Amino acid sequence: MRFFKVIVYLLAGLALAGCFSTNIPFFSSGSPEEVSPQPMLGAAESVAPADEAVVPSDNELLADSLFEEVVEEALVEQVEPLDAETLADNQLLQGVDQNPPEDPGKTLALQEPVYDFPIVENEKVRYFVDYFTGRARKTFRIWLERSGRYLPMMREIFAEAGLPQDLAYLAMVESGFNDKAYSWAHAVGPWQFIESTGRRYGLKNDWWYDERRDPEKATRAAAHFLGDLYKSFDGDWYLAVPSYNAGPGKLRQAVKRYKTRDFWEISRGKYLKAETKNYLPKLLAVILIAKQPEKYGFTDIEYQEPIAYETMALPSSTDLEVLARLSGSDYAAIKKLNPELKRWCTPPAAKGFEVRLPVGSQPLFAEKYAQLPKRERANYVRHKVKSGDTLLALSHRYGVRVTDIKRLNSIKNSRTIQIGANLIVPLNPDSNGSKPLAELKDDYKRSRLSRYTVRSGDSLWKISRKFNVTEKQLRVWNKLGWSNTIRPGQRLIVSSKKTSKKRTAKVKKTSGPVTKMVYTVRSGDTLWAIGREFAVGTGQIRSWNNLAENHVLQPGESLTLHVSSNRG
Repeated sequence: MRFFKVIVYLLAGLALAGCFSTNIPFFSSGSPEEVSPQPMLGAAESVAPADEAVVPSDNELLADSLFEEVVEEALVEQVEPLDAETLADNQLLQGVDQNPPEDPGKTLALQEPVYDFPIVENEKVRYFVDYFTGRARKTFRIWLERSGRYLPMMREIFAEAGLPQDLAYLAMVESGFNDKAYSWAHAVGPWQFIESTGRRYGLKNDWWYDERRDPEKATRAAAHFLGDLYKSFDGDWYLAVPSYNAGPGKLRQAVKRYKTRDFWEISRGKYLKAETKNYLPKLLAVILIAKQPEKYGFTDIEYQEPIAYETMALPSSTDLEVLARLSGSDYAAIKKLNPELKRWCTPPAAKGFEVRLPVGSQPLFAEKYAQLPKRERANYVRHKVKSGDTLLALSHRYGVRVTDIKRLNSIKNSRTIQIGANLIVPLNPDSNGSKPLAELKDDYKRSRLSRYTVRSGDSLWKISRKFNVTEKQLRVWNKLGWSNTIRPGQRLIVSSKKTSKKRTAKVKKTSGPVTKMVYTVRSGDTLWAIGREFAVGTGQIRSWNNLAENHVLQPGESLTLHVSSNRG
């Protein structure tokens, strides 16, 4: 028994040692210097060299978050498919092809046009001006267009907080104004808060909603955070801004190490990661371009309309489809106005939850909503299966039929429901359930870190072929220069379509002549169920009918199918 206890203590000690040796970022906003795969909206690591200890912050409010969960698989972590625009965002945010000069050179203060944030120009700033207006021009134009939706609100909030209004452009450096951005370090939203920092500044997050995605709430939190950093560094924005990226403890240690508060002098050293060294120059370049886009060749920018809405507090959980119908809008518009909502309805436990409605719709909406019985505000409820649950018991609990639960969740055998699974229970028997089924999985645009452990006999050429990338990309992501030398056990950054595992329904192989038919979608149908019925794949159905991945079937919709006559 004593031997067993000794073994347990040893294992516990090793586990703790592993925790304390893990490099976890304080705040996610860009890529680490040594971890820059694409696609990824990454996080800046703030880790001292192995032979140097980092003195932790003495300010508990701003202390580095050392144990924010960042999960990586042993070999290759799955990468969820991203749309082309987000891929372009990631590439620019990661800067895998950026190579600014190490020495910033002579720094000159600029006065024109009028800025309320201290602007200087040097070799590093000019490099990023050239980069954003050259190689990255197409994506940067999209960012400028998106800025029209958010900047007026952000500038107003920063002004209320007594911060420079031009500092709001930092959101462009963080996310390109992509409010659904989700990094491998679990940083979310336009200001890329990790959960612990967001929670510290009042941003709530659960299965139903995530306030880090709300542009207004997240901007107020960012303003509070930046204000604290500014005070922490005695009114020096050129130290406060990089600390938003790397953490205040890292910048304090840099000041102590180099015995100077001059950021440009500090950035000449090797203590800060490249991402942090480039963070402030990027912001200055963004402000220079965004304040006078015509000067840099950005003409005819089609800025998005500023976000505008009316609000109403709801007494109970309400489906977004109901909000759309009563406000004379549509589901997509309601979701866009309320990006913090991850599912198909407002949080069930939140009374007085405030939703945003299209401008001009609130008075009529309030009148119609007051006349709507409570039981008709929500058509669905989520139930997480617990030990002892049966479909019959759920049907009695929610007052619905077993057949309705089975139909909506594509359950063939009532005995196969698994503990921990999420079921959608239709409170209204006529509901087709397409929206809640689609949103059982949230709509974050995730990007995750992918790594590969080198094995004996591997070469860069073999690994590049395996993961469908180029040798040059592997060299850039892993800082290999032009060396082809790798060793067994070495961890390499990789990125590939091959790491994205698509789940498709298994269908029975068929033979015989194929007949073209037109199928009319019925209430409760899903692509998976239709595929099983006709022994075809969901991917085939999408291909035959030009359906997007997120397409939602509607009753009465016609689908073309190519079906074997011998499908059984």
